[in-house]
Amino acid sequence: MRLLHTADWHLGQTLHGIARDHEHARFLDWLLDTMDERAVDALVVAGDVFDGQNPPIPALGLFYRFLARAKARLPGLDIVVVAGNHDSGSRLEAPSPLLRELGVHVVGGLPFGEDGAFTPDRLLFPLRDEAGRVAAHCVAVPYLRPADLPPAETEDATDPLIEGVRRIYAAAIDAGRQRCRPGEALVLTGHCYMRDGALSELSERKILGGNLHALPVDVFPEDAAYVALGHLHRAQAVGGREGVRYSGSPLPLAIDEESYPHQVVLAEIADGRLVAQEALRVPRFVTVQRVPGGGRFAPPEEALAALRALELEDGLPREAWPFVEVSVELAEPRPALREEVAAALAGRPARLVKLAVRLTGHGEALAETAPQMELADLAPEDVFQRLYRRSHDGDPDPALLAAFQELVTTVQEGA
Repeated sequence: MRLLHTADWHLGQTLHGIARDHEHARFLDWLLDTMDERAVDALVVAGDVFDGQNPPIPALGLFYRFLARAKARLPGLDIVVVAGNHDSGSRLEAPSPLLRELGVHVVGGLPFGEDGAFTPDRLLFPLRDEAGRVAAHCVAVPYLRPADLPPAETEDATDPLIEGVRRIYAAAIDAGRQRCRPGEALVLTGHCYMRDGALSELSERKILGGNLHALPVDVFPEDAAYVALGHLHRAQAVGGREGVRYSGSPLPLAIDEESYPHQVVLAEIADGRLVAQEALRVPRFVTVQRVPGGGRFAPPEEALAALRALELEDGLPREAWPFVEVSVELAEPRPALREEVAAALAGRPARLVKLAVRLTGHGEALAETAPQMELADLAPEDVFQRLYRRSHDGDPDPALLAAFQELVTTVQEGA
């Protein structure tokens, strides 16, 4: 059985105010062609289908058109989609009665019975090979909010949140094992932050009470053939286990993700185990140009010269024009800098999305040498820490920071 793992589409996202619909449409076209060419049997989307709780109509249209086209072109394709922390689980799951008839399984939140008990059987979906035989069972666990987790069984639990996640996965995995016959594999999903994962600070929200509660890889048992993860945008394996991995996002969702190897993962499962996997690089449909490059800051004349020297392709439609970031180092204020940058790009097929400025004084760094940032560029946690330091010595206590992160998560998720 060939399983394609992808995540973190963030349909409806904008980059500094510019919609990404063109790139997402091109990606979904490529994904459909790739699944056809590679004879994929199952598609697993591990969360953050949309960029927000209330996605715009064009983003909804992209998603549902893709599902319809995929089932029309590949009738035997099994599709499993779970919600991420950016998604509204209830909104994502609302059309499930219709989608199930097409062979599309969507899990927005944990299922509970009339008695309030967790019902893991409703997270289990068979995945079939090209001959229609069940080759694996997918335990489709969505993003787990703190409110989803059972209370700690003991008052001295080291980390009640991690303990709660372990208990949810243990129950779901036990239910999955009971479904598996000899030769059938166990496939898991998760939308979470794993310990020692490399994250993008500019575009990934801290989840599950903050990254202080990163999950250890042993949450997932060794007998799981493959664990399809979402949330971190850089593709990576976890804890030295090749079968536990983030596919990464298909597009750079922030300028600093330009260098990531954006991809999807093709996993091959046979006789109940993972036998092969391959990273399939996603084409870059809109390029990102960083001037002077590599996140480096340059004096204004050097940056402007590099900007004028950019090789840009004429004839591209506007929605395919490159995104441009310019990073400038200034020894003194230069009020006309933005106009100078705009003049260097005037009439050329490129879109300026960010002008970053670092002030250095008279050749020596000021107290804060980091680029000047707008409030929109700061994470809530950064604002909280800065305000805390204004009134107190040192950094906030970890418990206070964790409580703040849980409050932010509640607000962001509309809980």
